[in-house]
Amino acid sequence: MIRLHKLIASVFGIGYAKGGGTYAAIACCIVWILIPAGNIYWQVFFTLLICTIGVWSSNVVDAIWGKDSSKVVIDEVAGMMITLIAVPLNWKYIAAGLVLFRFFDIVKPLYVRSMEKLPKGWGVMADDLLAGVYAHVVLGILLYYEIF
Repeated sequence: MIRLHKLIASVFGIGYAKGGGTYAAIACCIVWILIPAGNIYWQVFFTLLICTIGVWSSNVVDAIWGKDSSKVVIDEVAGMMITLIAVPLNWKYIAAGLVLFRFFDIVKPLYVRSMEKLPKGWGVMADDLLAGVYAHVVLGILLYYEIF
């Protein structure tokens, strides 16, 4: 069972690579556009599913890899999914979402860093989820005002 959690938390081993968080977010973008969830309901469903599985697996591997290990990249996938909900399936919008998400994930402004203080899997996931919300809002504003 622990192998399964390692596989999930590292997103099929991506987390073992240097810069794994960025690679996981890129992989999410590719899957998002190549296998579109279809409508917003499916996008929300799959995002919630990944969030739930991410918290669960992060809780398990926390005891093995330590608090918020860089090997855990399922949180980047979940944050990227939040960024992309209801965004038109267009490479330029998805690329902009990727840049915005990574910016908020790395800089950690406005309570993003404080989310890491939550216990175990919640702390691992919550900072990226909030970074995804910020990226989603900024991307939505850019799309609304047709800045692209």
